Order: sequence, then C-alpha cells, then structure tokens
Amino acid sequence: MSIPPLLQVALAAMTPLGELRLSIPLGIYALGLPWPSVLLLSVAGNMAPVIPLVLGLDRAARLLVSFPNPLGKLLMWRAGKMQAAYAERFRKYGPAFLVIFVAIPLPLTGAWSGALVAWVFQVPPLRAFFFIGLGVLLAGLAVTALTLAGVGAGLFLAGPGGGA
Repeated sequence: MSIPPLLQVALAAMTPLGELRLSIPLGIYALGLPWPSVLLLSVAGNMAPVIPLVLGLDRAARLLVSFPNPLGKLLMWRAGKMQAAYAERFRKYGPAFLVIFVAIPLPLTGAWSGALVAWVFQVPPLRAFFFIGLGVLLAGLAVTALTLAGVGAGLFLAGPGGGA
C-alpha cells in the first residue's frame, strides 16, 4: 500500500525534526508537486501537532515528573536549557518571540520547539497558537523560496550518497 503524495507531505511536516525543512523539499523535488499545494499542506501539517502539544504539555509534564523516568528528566533538562537561553529575549519581546523562534528554519527551532517554549514561558494557548502559526507561515514561505531557488536540491536529486 502506498501513501498518497499529498499525505506524505503533510505527515513529513508533522515530524519533530523534519517539519517544513523536510516536507517542502520533499513535496517539490522528490514528489514533483506544485509549490502552492506543498506550502499549504506543509503549514497545515506542521501546525497539527501544535494543538495537542500546547494544550497537553503542562499535564504531560506533571505526569512525567511525578515519578523517576528518563523522559521526565529529558523534558525538564530541555525546559531548563530553553529558560536559560531565551529568558532575556522572551522578557524583551514577550510571546512575539515565538514568531522569530519558529520562523527560523534551523534544527531545534520550529513548531514543536515553539510549543515547548510557549509551555516554558507559560504563554496562554490562544496566543501560543497565533504566534506559532505566524512563525510556521513565515518559515514555510522562507523554505519554499529557498527550495524554489534550488537551495538543497542536491539532497533530493542526487539520491543516496548525496550531491556535490
């Protein structure tokens, strides 16, 4: 059974490390889909996990830290690192910092990490959705523009072993 190409794009956008950096080049280069469809599905797919993350991370964190386990320790370690790294910027820009943080298409930034930042700094859910969504849209536009300009094309066109 094969997964339809449009669903592949949406699912790739939902992954915590790939997000738009994966789904947009995948859709345009590997699957040959039109960029407007890829952008729309990538943004929608990337936002899909944000809803349960923003709404449920506080409850999940309380559960995870209520007993000794590696996931609870990892979550609290990452939250502490984010608090230390972004407290000054968050104090300066408030929840709007989420737009900047999410919009930068680099590893360990994006919607998943944005949801974690929103939890760390206790951003109310509706504000978190708005600012993360705006960041995802900006990141989607940036990644689409870079992809259409040919940046990263070698990853998909060269096949195994990479490109030049």
